[in-house]
Amino acid sequence: MFLGEYELRIDHKGRLAIPVKFREAFRAGLVLSRGFDKCLNVYTMAEWGKVADKLVSLPMTRRDPRRVARFTFSGAFDLELDRQGRVILPPALRQYADINDEVVIVGAYSHLQIWDKGLWAAEKQFMAEHATQIAEAVEIQP
Repeated sequence: MFLGEYELRIDHKGRLAIPVKFREAFRAGLVLSRGFDKCLNVYTMAEWGKVADKLVSLPMTRRDPRRVARFTFSGAFDLELDRQGRVILPPALRQYADINDEVVIVGAYSHLQIWDKGLWAAEKQFMAEHATQIAEAVEIQP
């Protein structure tokens, strides 16, 4: 279970240190992919398998499922942590998520998300201002 927020910096080689408490979950590798909200998703290999299985089970005769699968798989990279618990963020993914040097790693229960610090601040502000309406729209009760 991935929870919390962690502010970090990308080093000059494009590497990001995964918070220590999460590193063991990614020892067997990870998949880094584009998220739908200008962020990056970080999956364990097991969780990625579940995501991939769901995507390939969608009806590929329909345009939107094909596009979602194409968007997800074409922007996915299988990677490993180095000995210091860092992962290289591919330039194409950094460009997609507008990531330069400061990021926030956000726990999203089954996976992590990596956000540019400024984009995360804007997303948090939006969520704070619209939390009630969002919860009602998706029928979530605290």
